[in-house]
Amino acid sequence: MTQIIKHPKHKLEVADILRQHVHEYRQAYPLLPEHKKIVSSVLNCRTPYLGGHVERCDSCGTKRVTYHSCRNRHCPKCQQIPRERWTEARKQELLPTSYFHVIFTLPHELNTIVLNNKSAMFALLFKAVSQTLLTFGKNELGGKLGFISVLHTWDQKLNAHFHLHCLIVGGAISNDGSRFLRCKKNYLFNQEALSLVFRGKYIDLLTRSVKRGEISFGNGFESFKNTLYTHKWVVSVRKPIKRPHHVLEYIARYTHRVAIANSRIKSLDQGKVIFNIKDRKKDKIVPITVTAVEFIRRFLLHSLPSGFVRIRHYGFLANRNRNANLEKIRHLLKMPSMPAKIALSIEEMVLKLTKIDITKCPCCKTGTMQFVADLPLYGGKHPPIRPPNYKAHSI
Repeated sequence: MTQIIKHPKHKLEVADILRQHVHEYRQAYPLLPEHKKIVSSVLNCRTPYLGGHVERCDSCGTKRVTYHSCRNRHCPKCQQIPRERWTEARKQELLPTSYFHVIFTLPHELNTIVLNNKSAMFALLFKAVSQTLLTFGKNELGGKLGFISVLHTWDQKLNAHFHLHCLIVGGAISNDGSRFLRCKKNYLFNQEALSLVFRGKYIDLLTRSVKRGEISFGNGFESFKNTLYTHKWVVSVRKPIKRPHHVLEYIARYTHRVAIANSRIKSLDQGKVIFNIKDRKKDKIVPITVTAVEFIRRFLLHSLPSGFVRIRHYGFLANRNRNANLEKIRHLLKMPSMPAKIALSIEEMVLKLTKIDITKCPCCKTGTMQFVADLPLYGGKHPPIRPPNYKAHSI
């Protein structure tokens, strides 16, 4: 006899807010094509609409349905496996030196221009930051830095807040490749100097793009540009991460993060959403309330242009010559060569993350779940009904 598996209690998700209130959002705002794709993906993630497969225990006969994930990078449920895979791939690239976390933030006066020209303005942000850091590496350390930059577009309240998180190796490879030049103790670069150079480079790149017609602005750009120079551009140099094995755990918090995690959503009632934010001044978690329509507006505000790369590598960590550069640095530091990278399967990844072996039967604990059949994508008007003795399980 097939055992019935109880389902865990459903927790509130972004998908629930979209499902109940996206029609109200569409009455207030146009649902742009890129937003429509995100909404569809989040709503259908790990449901019969995306298909799946059936497994059966070879010992007790328990059956389980596994529905597919949407894999959309804006979906709060689809980031853990990509994040862990990316982190695993970076493990062999760690060097025995301090790492620095530096954040470059665009002033909010640019928000409207950014939202109307996302691809171009984000590209300028990456370019200005990389040029700034590479220039400082050359002038201050006498060599080429290596760093990773990750784009974030939100603040705790889901408002527009465009900034890059940069993880910088605390050292540079000399121009002739003969030495690895470490940073002195806990110091990287002067924060104020970084801010001034970053501001100058970004405004210069922006000016050129506007003149070439790559970014739409209208009249009064020169006056607007002058106001940008009057603002202090925020660059934050955090304390160094001294232990290399903590580096990946640290950067993993930022690489595949979406605007809001489902765990931060506390309630949805009568068109109001309550979610948690971190009050940095008081250093504590506090709830805020917004309408469901406003929540959806803020969530969709952070859609990325199709194909836009939000994690980028620069300097001696640039994709083209990364392995060769790292081998050279490891040789200079008298380290062994990098071992071959081994890609973990989904089953191995889940076991590592959750300590749960998803190949084992959740009922008898001894049998192995065997593939039975594929479930095709659902294309009808009404969702299929899941058999009562099946457990829906997604990874």
